[in-house]
Amino acid sequence: MPTDDVDAIVDAWARERPDLDVAPLQVLSRVTRLGQHLDTARSLAFNRQELDTWEFDVLAALRRSGDPYALSPGQLAVTTLVTSGTITNRVDRLETRGLVRREPDPTDRRGVRVLLTPEGQVRVDGAIKDLLESEREILSGISEAECETLAQLLRQLMQRF
Repeated sequence: MPTDDVDAIVDAWARERPDLDVAPLQVLSRVTRLGQHLDTARSLAFNRQELDTWEFDVLAALRRSGDPYALSPGQLAVTTLVTSGTITNRVDRLETRGLVRREPDPTDRRGVRVLLTPEGQVRVDGAIKDLLESEREILSGISEAECETLAQLLRQLMQRF
């Protein structure tokens, strides 16, 4: 069976601390390392559209919201898992680049909503296409059934959080 750097780490811990059950490292160290590799692959895909990862997150949230591709800053903060202060800063920067714009919320005169501009849509659509091509390549070494099993197992693990 092929080995990787996690096997070496687990073996070393088992040798140095035989009193500990190091089995969780077999899974979670691989998930952590895989996450780092995926972050790099995602950054490369987004860079082709001149986007940072955080920019993609905001634009993708707007794009997924459906026509008219608008959300309140609060909805964006929740969707992208950042604070309201952070989302304000991000929207400011995206607005400066012409990728989003603010407008009064037609359902709440006190509110504002953030809209995806046509240029923002072009960028996010290109980025998701590039991302999916990259991720398909990453997953090409395992079968469709294995992907479905892996997705189910990861879903179960995510539910813990």
